[in-house]
Amino acid sequence: MDLIPALEDARAAEKEQALFYRSLAAQAEDRGDAALSERFNDLHADEQHHVSRLTARLLELGADLADIADLTSESVSMDVWTPAAQAREEGEVRRYERLLEAHMDDDTRALLTEIVDTERHHAAELGGKWTTA
Repeated sequence: MDLIPALEDARAAEKEQALFYRSLAAQAEDRGDAALSERFNDLHADEQHHVSRLTARLLELGADLADIADLTSESVSMDVWTPAAQAREEGEVRRYERLLEAHMDDDTRALLTEIVDTERHHAAELGGKWTTA
């Protein structure tokens, strides 16, 4: 596995996941559901944190970053968000578990281990704020 492209793919997927939760947070706000909006905003913050950490690591590795500014994400309605989010989170866990099977430096391994731990929490609870600023 070529690590840089795999990290770029993970970065793009994290951006799409952040957009997915941002959309859900907006829908919850529109419905006046502050608790659900906060739940989605916490998930969004974690995913955006992963984008930032992967971006920094790629730059440290000397990569030329792909432009992810125009990425979009599937939007789902509030009545089906749970199975959609569950499938997406399980996919993220699998992605990072596969990545961790590759040969890499210790700093990248530590980052990916931290991220997969967060994604496992997301998959188990579909909520929570698991990263620290």
